[in-house]
Amino acid sequence: QVQLVESGGGLVQAGGSLRLSCASSGGIFSINTMGWFRQAPGKQRELVATITRGGSTNYADSVKGRFTISRDNAGNTVYLQMNSLKPEDTAVYYCYALAISYPYWGQGTQVTVTS
Repeated sequence: QVQLVESGGGLVQAGGSLRLSCASSGGIFSINTMGWFRQAPGKQRELVATITRGGSTNYADSVKGRFTISRDNAGNTVYLQMNSLKPEDTAVYYCYALAISYPYWGQGTQVTVTS
């Protein structure tokens, strides 16, 4: 059973930066892809960025050039560096891990960007 614990959310002004972290435990050797999704009020959960164990990344068009996803060498922790934040980035951000084709989710961390 994979557990994911997020940290790093908060309140920031537009143009500012935040860094999210997600630490995984339990069954970590079965994890291939990790990443981040977000859900704004009244909207569906959407992909932000993913990274495979081999380091291949994928980004939503809305965050390309502003957000960077990375993973530690052991592959157990994933980070999301968010720069040039915009009010439309406001959402609950969820860590995601795919282990043997089964998805796991963190509890979510709130990111609020004020104008």
